[in-house]
Amino acid sequence: MEEQQRARKRVPGWAKIILAVVLTWVVTVGGALLLLGRSGIAMVQGYLLAKFAFVETDADLNVAADKALDGLVEGLGDRWSYYLDPVSYQSTLESRANNYVGVGVTINYEREEGLLVLEVAEDGPAQQAGVVPGDVITHVGGTSVAGEARYEASELIMGEEGTQVELTLLGEDGTSRTVTCTRAMLKTVSASSKMLDNGVGYVRLDNFYSGAADSFRQEVESLINQGATSLVLDVRSNPGGYVAELIDILDYLLPEGPIFVERPRWGVETVHQSDASCVDLPMVVLVNADSYSAAELFAAQLRESAQVPIVGELTSGKGYSQITFPLANGGGLGLSVAAYCTGSGHSLIGEGITPDVELTLDTTDGTDNQLQAALDLLKK
Repeated sequence: MEEQQRARKRVPGWAKIILAVVLTWVVTVGGALLLLGRSGIAMVQGYLLAKFAFVETDADLNVAADKALDGLVEGLGDRWSYYLDPVSYQSTLESRANNYVGVGVTINYEREEGLLVLEVAEDGPAQQAGVVPGDVITHVGGTSVAGEARYEASELIMGEEGTQVELTLLGEDGTSRTVTCTRAMLKTVSASSKMLDNGVGYVRLDNFYSGAADSFRQEVESLINQGATSLVLDVRSNPGGYVAELIDILDYLLPEGPIFVERPRWGVETVHQSDASCVDLPMVVLVNADSYSAAELFAAQLRESAQVPIVGELTSGKGYSQITFPLANGGGLGLSVAAYCTGSGHSLIGEGITPDVELTLDTTDGTDNQLQAALDLLKK
């Protein structure tokens, strides 16, 4: 016994250190293998080999990592999952908060000379600099945005809050002028409304991002106070947004009953309910092929719960909700983490919504034929 104790005492310290290092390495590698699997470890290996073995030492590994993450998402085969690089991720966070840094103009690309200004935000940088609807932005910071360049021009206009951008404008009278705008953080409003003839209230809902439910409710209440006896709810080209905002809006509009079902990968199915309070007015919903996610489920649930007719085009058929996870590089990884359905459990995946009145938009005569079809339904 004494000899065994002396033998243990003779184990050198360096051997204990090596043993500890080996055990730590085995546990770490074994844990990583269990957690990541061989493919996950291979991705890490690939990055390390590129960093330390690739002959071109000035290669931009950030770009390589962006492409690898793009490839990872593409390999999932899910059209709704996505990778955002750091710049795109920050821009997305701003837009989903219904905030953005810019000069406060709404534009389109129909003019070959540049960007046609459709709207100018009240008290925004562009209005303060003298930009008016009808102006055409021909240069940004001295760079021409005519022709194909106009499709990339919005990126030139964007920038950090407090910085300046120079816009060259072609006025409706044919004269050219240059103004300087100081970029600012601007608040956007999700909903807008107006009264139409015969007591019809029209509400346009642009997205379901932060504040959408409050904005929508305010517009509807305003229309009711103005005497609206029916509503047209327009979610054409609405990209969707947050489930919480969708549920709040549906709860506000609809009578008591199930209005939304979530089926996550992790956790149990959740059925969201509406209370008995509702907006008891005839309604019609407008949709198109670019009505996505919350927008198409909004329309589907109104039809399911209150027999609200739908006018427009077949919608996209999205039935998964995503969470955008922040990444260490400053970017974000958006992954589909749950399936969602109408209150009755009906999924829109791959089928979308077929409108009660299926109609392609035609404005050649200066009127909105889809809106007119909605108004005709309200007269019946």
